Amino acid sequence: MLGEVKRKNRIKLGFLPTRRNCMSKEEAGKFKRLIEAKVKSYGFKYVNLDWLNEEGLIYSGLDSDKVAGRFIQEEVDAIFAPHCNFGTEDAVAKTAKKVGKPLLIWGPQDDAPSSDGYRLRDTQCGMFATTKVLNRLGVPFTYITNSCIDDEIFDRGFRNFISAASVVKSFRTLRIGQICTRPPAFWSVICNEGELLERFGIEVVPITLVDIIKEVESIIKVNSSELKGTVESIKNKFKTIRMDDAALTKLAAIKLTIRYWADIEGLSAIAIQCWSALQEAMGIAACFINGELTDDGLPAACETDIHGAITSVMCQAAGLHETPIFFADLTIRHPENPNAELLWHCGNFPHSLIKEGSHNILADHFDMKCPGGQDFEIKGGDITISRFDGMNGEYFLLMGQGKGVDGPMSRGTYVWVEFNDWPLWEEKFIYGPYIHHCTGIHGKHASALYEACRYIPGLKPDPVDPTEAEIRRFLRG
Repeated sequence: MLGEVKRKNRIKLGFLPTRRNCMSKEEAGKFKRLIEAKVKSYGFKYVNLDWLNEEGLIYSGLDSDKVAGRFIQEEVDAIFAPHCNFGTEDAVAKTAKKVGKPLLIWGPQDDAPSSDGYRLRDTQCGMFATTKVLNRLGVPFTYITNSCIDDEIFDRGFRNFISAASVVKSFRTLRIGQICTRPPAFWSVICNEGELLERFGIEVVPITLVDIIKEVESIIKVNSSELKGTVESIKNKFKTIRMDDAALTKLAAIKLTIRYWADIEGLSAIAIQCWSALQEAMGIAACFINGELTDDGLPAACETDIHGAITSVMCQAAGLHETPIFFADLTIRHPENPNAELLWHCGNFPHSLIKEGSHNILADHFDMKCPGGQDFEIKGGDITISRFDGMNGEYFLLMGQGKGVDGPMSRGTYVWVEFNDWPLWEEKFIYGPYIHHCTGIHGKHASALYEACRYIPGLKPDPVDPTEAEIRRFLRG
């Protein structure tokens, strides 16, 4: 299912190579072909300019309307404007302004002057000119340091831009499903639904628990082959299951109900009141269901945390929908490692992330004593932590990175994560506007989340570790 989400959210690039008449036309054509071959090697869909003229390059501002119209028609998600020689700044800037999608500026490093002293491209000089016009027109952009096409810095910058564009694409179409109200005691997850809509265009789509229960009962009554298959798939995941088939069937039916609703409404994620209404109404804990939905590419945030659901979509997009997120509480410090913290929740982590050799149990929730809890540790490695949150009309995106380490066993689902300076992280969460919830995803994605904020007006990046200076130094190579 996550593969289907990846396919639907695959980035389409508008390829906008540019040259200028005063520099070598032949050299520009050569580098256009080299750069396009490089772009093609990444496997992303792209739309080029071969239809515009015989060169497939833009070199007149008069063509910007035609090119922008084609890119909009093709529904590109981002634009890459390589300067194949000096480039034409008004053509690039006007096209980008009209399309309104993330923009990447780069030019291949220039050769030394020829023996007679002539220079053929001057791409770096052209980048300076284009970015001046972009700044004048208020067009946000990303750039990669002037470098050779096979340099690591180009690969790093291009991949990071695609990940950032993926975050922006997902953020601009956010629809969060809200199942029931927030738990009464959880003031920390209060959010301003109207402000999210007005400021960012984020839609919250509510549904009552009564509606969920009616559909669950209908699915159980029909007892379809899909329901039976879902039950069997659950059984095949666990070494130990401590519940009867009736409870497993109820879990499977709830998962299918939420999945159907999410598909009908086109939801990006859900936020569910995981306790205590569902337990009282159906005798089921939502933890396992949340993990299943998240594993399918539909992040599920606990305790009706709308901001947590938003964060989860952004993190999944930063990873190009290749791996599921996990939604966690920041709980306790490691008893022996002062820079490690327990990232935990009752049982909502995706099963696909389970650590090899971990206990692997589906049973009653350890505290609520009803079916739907999970117990296992997830794998370590590089982990990115993030949190979208706001207060008093200001919104921030916290991001940083750590590494999974060994630690004591805990009930529920968990991973111990070591940071370079945990007290710095603790201070960030204490002074806010953040709460004890965060989203984790395997891999190093802080720089992509940071870059995405460039294209989301009103959202301020708040990097912890690496710092903003370290992220920018990393991207400069």
